[in-house]
Amino acid sequence: MKLRTSYSLWNLLNAARGGHADWAPAWVEAEPKSAYDVLIVGGGGHGLATAYYLAKNHGIKNVGVLEAGWIGGGNTGRNTTIVRSNYLYPESARLYDFSLKLYESLSQELNYNIMLSQRGVMTLAHSRHDLDAQSRWANAMRCNGIDADLLDVHEVKSLEPRLNFSASARFPILGGFIQRRAGPARHDAVAWGYARAASALGVDIVQNCPVSGFIKQGERVVGVQTPRGPIRADQVALAVAGHSSVLASMAGIELPVTSYALQAMVSEPVKPVLNTVTLSPSLGTYWSQSDKGEVVIGGGIDHFPSYAQRGSFDVMQQVLAATAEMFPSLGRLRLLRQWAGIVDVVVDSSPIIGPTSAPGLSINCGWGTGGFKAIPVGGWTLAHWLATGRHHALAEPFQLDRFHSGRLIDEAAAAGIAH
Repeated sequence: MKLRTSYSLWNLLNAARGGHADWAPAWVEAEPKSAYDVLIVGGGGHGLATAYYLAKNHGIKNVGVLEAGWIGGGNTGRNTTIVRSNYLYPESARLYDFSLKLYESLSQELNYNIMLSQRGVMTLAHSRHDLDAQSRWANAMRCNGIDADLLDVHEVKSLEPRLNFSASARFPILGGFIQRRAGPARHDAVAWGYARAASALGVDIVQNCPVSGFIKQGERVVGVQTPRGPIRADQVALAVAGHSSVLASMAGIELPVTSYALQAMVSEPVKPVLNTVTLSPSLGTYWSQSDKGEVVIGGGIDHFPSYAQRGSFDVMQQVLAATAEMFPSLGRLRLLRQWAGIVDVVVDSSPIIGPTSAPGLSINCGWGTGGFKAIPVGGWTLAHWLATGRHHALAEPFQLDRFHSGRLIDEAAAAGIAH
């Protein structure tokens, strides 16, 4: 015991004396240049991925990333980290499965462990209607070349025995389906991995540098105004999630985006009790367990527009009541913390990737509750547009002009949690 105490005190003293001062920083803390080839507003996952793929895939390295706060401090650090591609329409299936495939090799790509755990995402059926709908859903996934397995109640029980299978359960479990390649990843690691890799390729990452306005020449956007002075660029791109409509309005653009708070919470850590990510669309709640042992609990959005990074007590109460009903053995766990992200929702629950009506200004937004799972493909496709001036085939269906043509891709159902 004395040795352990001495070792602990030595650690504290070493840290106080700057014992880690010789550790190399993960990325360079850059000061902004006066001009860039491409300037990306937003230092979350999508912005960092865009910068990385611009440098790696297209050789464009004179790139600046401006973050109003700190890297990954927005929605990238305020989500439930689920990665999946169980969508209905072919356009969405191709987009999200490309992202999942990038995630599957991302640790090797970035030489940074993102802690992807492909434990599967299981969706529960509580009625005959659910069973029928999920059968069509799983068949659509298979037609799109994506893995999906229908489950009967015994298979669900073998995967998650702690669920409430009581005959008197308010929400009886009749079966479900699972995408086995899906699962959680570590959100901080995704942001830090992209930041480190982009910085190593010459990208400038500038934190604590909010954008207060745009510089225009006629109708064309040619830069931004910041507290550190004006910064000009040949191309400016927004990747700011729930703040997309605010930033776009500064450039005179009205987006079909409404921002809502999406909250989640975790329990105190416990030994392994959950084997999968489990989702109940009927209850609007889903559960997984982090590598630290916390039970991660997510729900639906607060149904009133908000830019607050907190959720309402009403939604929290619904989510915790659903948790106690579906997992009775978890009912006595103490809640450790709660948070919310600001999600950018459009009418068809599908993203917008590409140019805006202002020449020189592009955007990546509209992911709603699905932004984290789409970080790699969002960055890959926006980088392609910025570098070539051509839409990537995966992003072509997700342009702003679809709201004029009426060619919407309504993925509200496959989002799993209503948004």
